[in-house]
Amino acid sequence: QVRLVESGGGLVQPGGSLRLSCAASENIFSINAMGWYRRAPGKERELVATLTSGGTTNYADSVKGRFTISRDNAKNTVNLQMNSLKPEDTAIYYCKAAITTQINYWGRGTQVTVSS
Repeated sequence: QVRLVESGGGLVQPGGSLRLSCAASENIFSINAMGWYRRAPGKERELVATLTSGGTTNYADSVKGRFTISRDNAKNTVNLQMNSLKPEDTAIYYCKAAITTQINYWGRGTQVTVSS
């Protein structure tokens, strides 16, 4: 019932920055939590950052201080600002909408490659 479309991925050099966006088909105020996850080659998908409708944020230790999750309610968009990027940040990044702990919707993902 919730469609998510990610954008902003691409190739960037180590130390560079990239901004990902996730456009939702529903008012994000009506969604319990939005989040960004990633899957590196050969690895399991992992949590990057989450943002609840109440404004509470949570970050993986590996990205804390470098990444920032935010929202634009007028555009029903959740963003992920990524700074000081490292090669180990290379992964497919996915947007998730959590309606309840049992009902989640996922975007198709966007590729982020950090390489010199």
